[in-house]
Amino acid sequence: MNSPTPPKRVVLGVSASIAAYKAADLASRLVKSGVEVFPILTADAARFVQPATFRALTHHPCPIDIFEEPYPGEIAHIWLARNCDLFAIVPASMNVIARLANGLAEDMLTAAAMACTAPILLAPGMNTGMWNNPATQANLTKLRDYGYYFIEPTSGRLACRTEGVGRMADVETIFNAIHEMLARQDSWRGVKVLVTAGPTREPLDPVRYLSNRSSGKMGYALAEAARLRGADVTLISGPTAIAPPGGIKFVRVETAAEMRDAVLPYAASADIVFAAAAVADYRPSEIAAQKIKKSPGGSALALSPNDDILALLGTQKRPGQVLVGFAAETENLLVSARRKRDSKRLDWIVANDVTAEGAGFDVDTNIVTVLGKDGEEISLPLRTKREVAEQILEIVRPTQAHSSMSNLGR
Repeated sequence: MNSPTPPKRVVLGVSASIAAYKAADLASRLVKSGVEVFPILTADAARFVQPATFRALTHHPCPIDIFEEPYPGEIAHIWLARNCDLFAIVPASMNVIARLANGLAEDMLTAAAMACTAPILLAPGMNTGMWNNPATQANLTKLRDYGYYFIEPTSGRLACRTEGVGRMADVETIFNAIHEMLARQDSWRGVKVLVTAGPTREPLDPVRYLSNRSSGKMGYALAEAARLRGADVTLISGPTAIAPPGGIKFVRVETAAEMRDAVLPYAASADIVFAAAAVADYRPSEIAAQKIKKSPGGSALALSPNDDILALLGTQKRPGQVLVGFAAETENLLVSARRKRDSKRLDWIVANDVTAEGAGFDVDTNIVTVLGKDGEEISLPLRTKREVAEQILEIVRPTQAHSSMSNLGR
């Protein structure tokens, strides 16, 4: 007999805004829908709605101070961070947004959020002037880059008796978004995903190497997005400055040969492969044992081709496996991408013009076109690489995955 599926757990953070009373309605609706809700209030939020209200609605403690320890034998903010499927802050005040954006953990709410690796959803609610303040907008940009999800505020009559943007989205919209995010977490359950990311380095001598400008950000974003959908993710990465994401198998490589040797065994059992790494096409034919000295007359560098890993994956692709390649181009974007897609037997290719402003290497945003083997061409406008990753996964998901996730703001 199968054991019943445990309920999804949501930490519901409530910060100081007149909209705080709506969080009580949200908590009640979530509990009635079968979600287990763990409330946290800021001290100022408790001036709007009493903690007793949330304790009664959720049947769980409602801590405020970071030194409260309502869970026996546990450090409360760490336990909450580790034991939730989603962390929602409703409403998210200007102050809490600023603290999260700048790494300040001064109370139970921000400390738990900082320790949390589950998706974090913010529903801002504040005065129009506060929302439009350049500091708030800069903090929102930071949090979007960090991977936070947002339900944008709407326009309407505010508590200050003015009209404008800043009114927290209605409870029904937030309730539906939470359920969509929870459903998405199971949408790739059981799917094995392999992602390659970053550049490779081909040594020339003990000091120098040949490489490229890939930061690895696109591949890492894909790996994280697949993990949050419940996939079994392996990330094979060349040298980057990015910390490995938690909850996935991580393999570090340096050269193209090391990338090939790592990728092929994992690809054999993967349901979907995202080949986002910028693998060097060539390597020095000889590696000098000592540093090569500068020569007044210059010197010639002999190069040998590396194995084409993506082409190997195309020839070894098994029925039902989805192979996604990437094409970073400087000219003839779509023509070059189609040629690469067809010659390497790809199911999809993600093409971007690295000369376009806001796209390509080093930056946190991207502009891409996704081309399918059956002629599909889907253009994705300027977005953060995290947002682009989410959209790519919606487009190329394998048949085992069933996602009902609608687009949320980042």
